[in-house]
Amino acid sequence: MMSLLGRPDVDAGEVFVNFNQNITSLAVATSGSYSLYSLGSVDSTLDKIYNTKCDDLFLIERLFESSLVAIVSQRAPRKLKVCHFKKQSEICNYSYSNTILAVKLNRERLIVCLEESLYIHNIQDMKVVHTIRDTPCNQLGLCALSSSSEHCYLAYPGSVTAGEVQIFDAINLHAKTMIPAHDTPLAAIAFSPSGTEIATASERGTVIRVFSSQDGSRLFELRRGLKRCVSIVSLSFSTCAEYLVSSSNTETVHIFRLDRSAAENNDHGKQSSDDWMGYSFFRFLSKTVTSYLPTQVTDVFSQGRAFASVTLPEAGVRRMCAITTIQKQLRLLIASQDGYLYVYSIPSIEGAECQLIKRHDLRLDDSYAMDVKGLNSNVSIGGAAGVPSAAAAAAAASGGAGGDGKSTEKPGSSTGGGNAGASYASAVKGDEPAGGASSST
Repeated sequence: MMSLLGRPDVDAGEVFVNFNQNITSLAVATSGSYSLYSLGSVDSTLDKIYNTKCDDLFLIERLFESSLVAIVSQRAPRKLKVCHFKKQSEICNYSYSNTILAVKLNRERLIVCLEESLYIHNIQDMKVVHTIRDTPCNQLGLCALSSSSEHCYLAYPGSVTAGEVQIFDAINLHAKTMIPAHDTPLAAIAFSPSGTEIATASERGTVIRVFSSQDGSRLFELRRGLKRCVSIVSLSFSTCAEYLVSSSNTETVHIFRLDRSAAENNDHGKQSSDDWMGYSFFRFLSKTVTSYLPTQVTDVFSQGRAFASVTLPEAGVRRMCAITTIQKQLRLLIASQDGYLYVYSIPSIEGAECQLIKRHDLRLDDSYAMDVKGLNSNVSIGGAAGVPSAAAAAAAASGGAGGDGKSTEKPGSSTGGGNAGASYASAVKGDEPAGGASSST
């Protein structure tokens, strides 16, 4: 759902972090290993689900709380491996004509994003059901897949010069709408949990917009700042869909509240209120005043401001953010490439400060979590799941997986045997055995 896709951090040997679709799990890849953690008790401890040694990874996607993970290694950046981590088995692998820049999962589809194409796989058997070719150059692999099966939409940039968002129906396999979201190219996109809304940010980074993914209508316009343009790294709806959180290359994380009830009441009030001293008069006055002002100025008046914010120790660190409910409390989670997971409470009053509850260190072999008072608690950290040994991976890379684009097999070609589909489906459904040789079609 949310990942660090910039390659400089991989080259620098930084930690890769990624939340799953419903923010119940965190994947962490360090040099030569990766781990999966449960976030159910993150206020006090970070519970390790699994860890193992592997080739250095730069993409990991876990499917909700299932045993299925999709991984891409730095050693074989054109090969996608689908694994059952609890059985430590590789279900299948697919090779593509170019470097894999992003992988997205939901319960219906698996999406592989290359620089100029997108492959749509059926989640049950991993067959390619559609390919979107000749997309605008997408060097960062910017795309989003709704986690909803009912509104299973795929979003990707529609232009390299403007902030156009293409929305594609990944179930019925047709283009749904194009949203002219910004004047400058896109930097971040994210679907709401229901898939009915999409948030966008441009390379300028000063304004975040929320649109209906079904008809393209603008729902919210939120101003991150006025003083400087920034590079938005992470954009995410809360699991309750009432908040939107963004992080950038600055030290500040912004939280916006999406007040849909107020917007609906205003819409009704525009037609039903006859109170001269109330809403109608205010609306008349604001229209009169703003009609004499430049459009840029009136836009600033109408844009929402951050509900709350967090200032972290330093700028220039890539951070992934998420808002979820943990043990009935709303929490802001910030996972950073320098190896920390921050846990904050979110205030109920606008403008109040988010309070730091815990800071987990993700880099230590015998890791611990350090709370605000400096108390330690035992938490383990580790490596990579369901990945073959280095020798096996090398043999697969040089042998039957299809290639680096120079082989005779077509992009998206797979290795895994005739039972791979059954194995895949069992891993998607739950924790049933998914060994490549033990299942049958």
